[in-house]
Amino acid sequence: MRVVILGGYGVFGGRLARLLPDDTRLILVIAGRSLAKARVFCAGLGGAVATEAAAFDRDQPVEPQLRGLRPGLIVDAMGPFQCYGADPYGIVRAALALGVDYMDFADGSDFVHGISQFDAEARGRGVCVLSGVSSFPVLTAAVVRHLAQGFRRVETISGGIAPSPYAGVGLNVIRAIAGYAGRPVRLTRDGSTAIGHALTESRNYTIAPPGRLPLHSTRFSLMDVPDLQVLPPEWPGLRSIWMGAGPVPEILHRALGGLAWGVRLRLLPSLARFAGLFHWAINRLRWGEHRGGMFVEITGVDAAGNPATRSWHMLAEGDDGPFIPSMALEALVRRCLDGQRPTPGARAAIRELELADYDRLFARRAITTGVRAAPAPDAPLYARILGDAWDRLPEPLRRMHRPGPGMTAQGRATVERGRNPLAPLVAAIFAFPAAAADLPVRVAFTPTANGEHWERKFAGHRFSSLQTEGRGRSAHLLAERFGPFEFALALVVDGDRLRLVPRRWSAFGLPMPRWLMPHGDSYETVEDGCFRFHVEIRLPLAGLVVRYRGWLAPVGG
Repeated sequence: MRVVILGGYGVFGGRLARLLPDDTRLILVIAGRSLAKARVFCAGLGGAVATEAAAFDRDQPVEPQLRGLRPGLIVDAMGPFQCYGADPYGIVRAALALGVDYMDFADGSDFVHGISQFDAEARGRGVCVLSGVSSFPVLTAAVVRHLAQGFRRVETISGGIAPSPYAGVGLNVIRAIAGYAGRPVRLTRDGSTAIGHALTESRNYTIAPPGRLPLHSTRFSLMDVPDLQVLPPEWPGLRSIWMGAGPVPEILHRALGGLAWGVRLRLLPSLARFAGLFHWAINRLRWGEHRGGMFVEITGVDAAGNPATRSWHMLAEGDDGPFIPSMALEALVRRCLDGQRPTPGARAAIRELELADYDRLFARRAITTGVRAAPAPDAPLYARILGDAWDRLPEPLRRMHRPGPGMTAQGRATVERGRNPLAPLVAAIFAFPAAAADLPVRVAFTPTANGEHWERKFAGHRFSSLQTEGRGRSAHLLAERFGPFEFALALVVDGDRLRLVPRRWSAFGLPMPRWLMPHGDSYETVEDGCFRFHVEIRLPLAGLVVRYRGWLAPVGG
């Protein structure tokens, strides 16, 4: 099967080709304005797939160019689809004229919504025309269907994508974003059609699959994606939909948002002229974790008639995340090769794949997902934060984190102190115990209105903290307060260990820099059926402050 990828050496087309390197049933025709670039890409692709390089210019007559390429399937990965000019569907019309199936990566809401105008012609010619075959809206639609199982009605949908700062963003993507920044975006809000303004509406969200190390709280800004127009008809009771992007570093994101306000207020005509500068900046001024993610959240009415909220969270580590937008097309190409060609007609591709199809693709890479629902009102603190990962903990750990009134635990511990000059000072501020071996330990757990008070006694030396469920930028984290200091900790299930990983901290209510944050290898585990703890606190540059480890067993409650 000959698959012609228009823009095949670009970001999305190139990643699609790299997802299909070993299928000998394929001939990949890599086409674009630069024949030289197409040849270089083909030479470096590797694998067993046959490749051909070709020149293609969408500003020239399209149909004769495509006829010469003899496609079995046309994939348009060129973009930006918001800037296709007076005849945005020229390639679609050519595919219909040639009787060839067509799919695209379109991210423009108007372009994808308008593809249905070709439905009757496509059915009559027996041609499949699928638009928006990417994370937005294919993956989001599949996720909403999954989350909505058991719902009587879906009332709101929100979602966002947070790419890794090292993902690499193509110039055409930046051109599209710069073109619609600050401009009106049609969406559903409060039960009716409304207008938002791209990149000037923002909200924070923490992507946190249960039991995994979450992303840092991310600022998402409204973007113009097909979901805003093609999802509402799927859920007639929908009152609001919102989709955003969360690029990092946040300082660049905020700068772009500020310029978008200039367009919204008509102080600037457009940001399109700055696309090259934005592309240079976002691909060079980058720092932080090499991780990305996505979330989709719905609210509505459950089967019992009660208000309900569910959210789906996805994390992608390292270089695996950038391949996700191309995975829907990979899956559909492989289906075609297996004789499962999509039904003829022209439509947005929101019903072509289900979440289970994506799960099989994610399983091959460092991509994890999870679902969160509102916890039971009487759920223990750690169970509320961990969600369904709570059930993966060994029973001795769950028993320790189900404290009832008056529950205490006792055992033995060893305490070590660091030798750096700051260690005694920090230990004194937090009232950590002195170094000693085989000390008796007693911990009293007292439930509070919104958390738990822990009082620890090491051979008579006391220190305490208050643990609560994190809010705002600390959502899905455990917030532990020692006097004026508060630390937001991720609860990460790692085999039979529960790790506590610092993610944020504050002093006297003021956020503190992450690079100054105390850290260390802290976890709970089970050995020989007994609850064991290992707490380590280190300072950047200074090193170890204190380490205490030992075992505990409940004695009451």
